[in-house]
Amino acid sequence: MAESNTKIGKGKKLNYDAELEILHKELVHLQEWVKSQGLKVVVIFEGRDASGKGGTIKRFTEPLNPRVCKVVALGVPTEKEKSQWYFQRYVPHLPAAGEIVLFDRSWYNRAGVEKVMGFCTDKQYNEFLRSCPEFERMLVRSGIIVLKYWFSVSDEEQERRFKNRIANPVKRWKFSPMDLESRSRWLEYSKAKDAMFAHTDTKQVPWFVVNADNKKKARLNCISHILSKIPYEKMNLEPIELPSLPEYIGYVRPPIDYQTFVPEKY
Repeated sequence: MAESNTKIGKGKKLNYDAELEILHKELVHLQEWVKSQGLKVVVIFEGRDASGKGGTIKRFTEPLNPRVCKVVALGVPTEKEKSQWYFQRYVPHLPAAGEIVLFDRSWYNRAGVEKVMGFCTDKQYNEFLRSCPEFERMLVRSGIIVLKYWFSVSDEEQERRFKNRIANPVKRWKFSPMDLESRSRWLEYSKAKDAMFAHTDTKQVPWFVVNADNKKKARLNCISHILSKIPYEKMNLEPIELPSLPEYIGYVRPPIDYQTFVPEKY
């Protein structure tokens, strides 16, 4: 279903679908460039609950090959993973040459939800703030392009989106008990985010903040910015010529009524 135009500025309109189509074509060129040059790209999406990270990731991946552009959204760590070096569970998901990996939340869980909800000790939290910049600099030195985006949403807009999720049966799965708890700890999350930025907003791997109160503009702005941060060239895509179907010589296919078809209800 096509999405309607979004008003921007005063007296201006943004043709969301047209702009997204332009960006999608550029993303295909970026994908082919990443493959041809053997680049390794990591994009981290962080932000408050219901800030629009997931929607942006979906729009980013729509025109791309899932074998090239992969989404990583890890669940609760197992007991074994809890005993490992903190970054260990994320390392296997880092890209090989010619791959783009999008982290829908990342190792920054420790600086956010784990800190606020008491899922880690103060010692573990402080060690994360100390070691995270070094870990990311190590990734950059190894040749990985690392981009970090924080989706910023106002408390009023978050409340509106939460209420919409609660009322909509097809969106209710997005709402969890953790969302309720995060809502009641808005100030604690704000403090944690500010501390995280103070320690991890480095020159080598800076944070980029996306104003996400308007979902559509946030998607376009974020995708456009990613394209601007990865130098790429438009690829000359090789023409594809569809071959003709071969003739059935000496072979008779079984009757079509031998097969069981899905009922055509629509």
